[in-house]
Amino acid sequence: MATFRRSEQAESVRVQSGNGSRRRARARNRETLFKAHGVIHPRVHKVGPDHFGIVAVDCAKARSKWMFADFYGNVLVAPVEVEHNQLAFAAAIAALRDAIARHKIGDLIVAVERTGRYHHVPQRAFRDAGFDTRVVHPYTSKQYRQPADPDNKTDDTDLAAILRAGVGGFALVEPEWDEAERELQLVVRQRRDLVKKCAALQCQVREHLDAALPGYAACFDKLWESPVALPLARHAGSADAIRSLGHDAIVRWLRERKLRFFDRTIDRVLAWAARAAAPDQAAARHAAIAWALDDDRVRKHQEIQPLERDLAARLARTPYILLLSLPGVNVVSAADCAGEFGPIRFYANGRAITGRAGLYPSRYQSDRVDRADGPLVRRGNRALRAVLLGVADNLLMCNRYFRTRAAAWKTAGHDPRLMHTRVAMRFARIAFHIVAGRQVFQHPATRERGYVLEKLIAFHREHDTPMNQVLADLDAAVTQLPASAHAAEAAPLARELDRIRSGRRRGPQPLGDILPAVLARLGAMTVQFAASGGATPA
Repeated sequence: MATFRRSEQAESVRVQSGNGSRRRARARNRETLFKAHGVIHPRVHKVGPDHFGIVAVDCAKARSKWMFADFYGNVLVAPVEVEHNQLAFAAAIAALRDAIARHKIGDLIVAVERTGRYHHVPQRAFRDAGFDTRVVHPYTSKQYRQPADPDNKTDDTDLAAILRAGVGGFALVEPEWDEAERELQLVVRQRRDLVKKCAALQCQVREHLDAALPGYAACFDKLWESPVALPLARHAGSADAIRSLGHDAIVRWLRERKLRFFDRTIDRVLAWAARAAAPDQAAARHAAIAWALDDDRVRKHQEIQPLERDLAARLARTPYILLLSLPGVNVVSAADCAGEFGPIRFYANGRAITGRAGLYPSRYQSDRVDRADGPLVRRGNRALRAVLLGVADNLLMCNRYFRTRAAAWKTAGHDPRLMHTRVAMRFARIAFHIVAGRQVFQHPATRERGYVLEKLIAFHREHDTPMNQVLADLDAAVTQLPASAHAAEAAPLARELDRIRSGRRRGPQPLGDILPAVLARLGAMTVQFAASGGATPA
């Protein structure tokens, strides 16, 4: 089974603590000098180096260049270009098969250099033709090119470097993803991209708003969540206009548009207008730019809502939904983990997750000099590292156990960056045991536990999800729960159903129609609820 592992690992890692003491971590014995999912030498030994071939492919946007050589580096097919179209790939594969037959090649691999997304086309073409197709990272090919051709980069020197990387066991097997797993990752990244764009637009809107209405934004604790702030500023346009409107006219205008507000908010805005500073030059143009940018922000926010509902639906059908049992992890964080971790079957243990993220200290050792507590390694999956550190932020704020540990570390004088890294590493190990073991959160140091279905219902309530999707997602989540957790998961749902039926929960409660079905699925209710109007479980 292919797994993500660290490319380099010291035999032992020493972590420097605040009081000067050192703790030696567990050593890892290396069985081979090559990457586990790049080794080809047993296959070379079986057929002989003269009869083992390596195809090197250097990719570009519209075309690629490929070369065929044996294990010793003897060129069998000189470098030749191939256009990225079906006919050109068919001709290249035919030429490769002809060379295989002429030179009696018994086994081979195709080493494709990763180049943005451009390598996907030739990678699929050779893989669909039945060849063992592997990927070489450009960092690796650069290191193999520099000693032989220093400061000389051409397509041909790149091909030679890719070939040497394949011989050295650095053409790596990429694990296969299911289409549903890849779609989840794409939705996660699309949502994250929209959130970043919204944050950038908020900064731009605030900048132009402060130029047109200096100090107005400070009247609101949460500018972007206030239903009054931006509509009122857009309606009035200036401090003088707000002063001339007065309290009663503003209240009347807000009520006509059914915008919720507090009188103290209006008083605060009028107090600001009475002493507001003069706006910048071209204030009207600043305001127009701010409203245009805000329209763009609102559109993106409207796109985020259905994406998050889609994420919840996809998450509920994976074992990553069990991460909600960890206090401090919400639906979006769990979906981020599912998208960036990838299928949990790719990992041997929790340390493999942090190793892939590059979440471990660098080490420099030479003779008697040993600096094992260096900064985090620079190479790694940055998206995965960002997700781990983002979840660590949430745990430090919302999880009692990690808050207590962080307080002790802070008292001991530990670096905040080290504290975040420790929490992220511990979360990675916990997440692996939860997802790979298909179990809910259990920790010997705390009795805290979140409830998966309760969090999922709360998320859908905030997002106004249609009840048919809520029921489908809850049903899918139940199938991911271990049977031992059904009784515990049913307890908060039964209390919620009791509040709805007793009238203690205000407003329309369509959840009252679906909770009996979910509780019956959990085995916490008898079929008699169907007679009283509840849905009968399938």
